[in-house]
Amino acid sequence: MLKEAGFYRGINLGGWLSQCDYSAERLNSFITAPDFAQIAAWGFDHVRIPIDYNVVQNADGSMKEEGLARIDTALALCEKHRLHAVLDLHKTQGFSFDEGEHEAGFFESEKYQQLFYRIWEAFAQHWGGLTDRVMFELLNEVTEAEYLGAWKRISAECIRRIRRFAPNMRILLGSYHHNGAREVQELDAPSDKNVLYNFHCYEPLKFTHQGAHWNPEFNNDKRYTAAEAGATEAYLEELLSSAIQKAKTEGTELYCGEYGVIDIVPPEEALNWFRMIHAVFERHGIARAVWTYKEMDFGISDRRMDGVRKELLQNL
Repeated sequence: MLKEAGFYRGINLGGWLSQCDYSAERLNSFITAPDFAQIAAWGFDHVRIPIDYNVVQNADGSMKEEGLARIDTALALCEKHRLHAVLDLHKTQGFSFDEGEHEAGFFESEKYQQLFYRIWEAFAQHWGGLTDRVMFELLNEVTEAEYLGAWKRISAECIRRIRRFAPNMRILLGSYHHNGAREVQELDAPSDKNVLYNFHCYEPLKFTHQGAHWNPEFNNDKRYTAAEAGATEAYLEELLSSAIQKAKTEGTELYCGEYGVIDIVPPEEALNWFRMIHAVFERHGIARAVWTYKEMDFGISDRRMDGVRKELLQNL
């Protein structure tokens, strides 16, 4: 069980090894040792670390030793503070959940798929023995339904290759529609007992992403309370119901790798949403990692959250 294994209540380290300018200053200073200490002091049991391929892999597929060393350092800090870690490949050559990254062709290209496998073979060889404190997440937020067939084939092959080096590593597998909860039911049965279903939950988006500058649909002056947006505990319960049933049917567990509320929403109103989704997670024993620790439009450590953070941490 993820709760007993220490992967139950986590927080994302978004914007560190992913979704950034990749400068040495960013990679060296955005997240540092005191941040791991703070996360542990807040009572989290793990961190999810988004990683873009270009931090760890060259264009020709060879691995960047400096990038692997950065992850080694992160895992050492996790061990020091009794935190576990999810290694999440947030972007691979040929695919990103973010159209602005201008990555394309992964689901059609054997070349790109082989480069993807190489990353996971390297990760499995490097950290495959750390099954007591590390999980692997194959790819962040497959987008389109048309990719599902290819994704099933690619993920199955990737898991097969990982298993050569890490037979017991827990592996998180998500569906399309940006790791949609409703789409979990369309995944195949897990290939072994250590493959777990993964989803993200920012619903309803018109509440959690209102005013989002990167999304034309929500980049406007409309503002909603949770109630006005239709966010209720019953709504979230229904949203997750098919994923809960799918996991139960297949004898596996659910992990919510991302959930959160944009910083445009007043902190007290964001807290209302967190209370509701936390109640559903707790009712069904769903492990999770909130988005995100710092900045990135969703930061839990940001000063704006000072007045509600104590109660917020009880609802994550």
